[in-house]
Amino acid sequence: MKNKFLFSIFFLTLLIIPGTFVLADDGGSNTAGKPVTFRGEVLTILKEQYAARDNGQKVKQQNLEVGILDGELKGQRVVYNGISDVDVVSANTYQVGDKVLVARSQDEEGHNIFYVTDFVRGNSLLWLLILFVVAVLLVGGKMGLRALMSLVVSFFLIMKVLVPLVFLGYDPLLVGIAVSFLVLMALIYLTEGWNRKAHLSVLAIAVSLIVTALLAYIFSDWSRLSGATQEEVTFLIEASKQAIDFHNLLLAAIIIGTLGVLDDVVVGQVEAVAQIREANSNLSKSQVFKMAMKVGRAHLGAIINTLFLAYAGASLPLILLFNLHQEPFISFSQVINNEEIATEIVRTLVGVIGLCLSAPIATIMAVRYGQGKENKG
Repeated sequence: MKNKFLFSIFFLTLLIIPGTFVLADDGGSNTAGKPVTFRGEVLTILKEQYAARDNGQKVKQQNLEVGILDGELKGQRVVYNGISDVDVVSANTYQVGDKVLVARSQDEEGHNIFYVTDFVRGNSLLWLLILFVVAVLLVGGKMGLRALMSLVVSFFLIMKVLVPLVFLGYDPLLVGIAVSFLVLMALIYLTEGWNRKAHLSVLAIAVSLIVTALLAYIFSDWSRLSGATQEEVTFLIEASKQAIDFHNLLLAAIIIGTLGVLDDVVVGQVEAVAQIREANSNLSKSQVFKMAMKVGRAHLGAIINTLFLAYAGASLPLILLFNLHQEPFISFSQVINNEEIATEIVRTLVGVIGLCLSAPIATIMAVRYGQGKENKG
């Protein structure tokens, strides 16, 4: 058993490490007609100055000398002229020794122009990933290992199956549903094993996902949501060779986003029913259902608050924008009828409804088809 556990850790390492190398070294790629990106190191800060915005905020601008660390220009020194009249909201401030990403493009006369676009964050992300894996393994043991393996499989399915198929022109909704079921089976069977409780969890989540998908389709269509309000859509339209149905992409995002919390609630309910029956096998089905639902209601309250706080945290800049009372957010009517806001409302409420329905669905299935002896009732 110990050897099997060690083999599983080795297998997980083989899956994770290649991805970390991508995080640590993503420079030097070259695509015809597009800027080339290199990794570099800030050698000298040539000049600094502050630019003032209308609201009084000051932004530091810099001219830098950067040494190229990889690619065809490795070892060369280039100059980035970051001081200009253009107001860059997200401008970074760099120090000597910082590892940065350097993009090279050419002007109309064929001269090279270099831009420092961002920090190289691969090393910090790599160490965070290692700390994450160690924490999960130390606390979760074998169950934590299985959870990590299911996470890797889920990541692989989304990045290597869903994304390529969408770019090939397949319907994002159909692809999203198919990948969601594959992710679902990976989540459940890798963490829970091949047993009756796992089968019940898969079935209950599948039913809950179908209900969530129907609700998302009905209310997104009723609310006339296009799915094309995010800034990233503009880049997708320009970069993708195939037309993407952004409405169905939104539906796929809702389904995949809901899957994680459905897994938490459903597995918890199936396990609650099993534990109640193990504690008292003489309880009737109706008694088991009522007791398990008390657990489910307490769990739902915590999960719903978690969902709200997660969305609020991610949308904090947008929440601040509401309170400026400027177009397009002057009145409450304008706020809720703005498509970007309406999209988040539909996404959140549909997910919560699906979450609420998953608890009784899972409990009924576990009570009816789970193992254990019980009186009729």
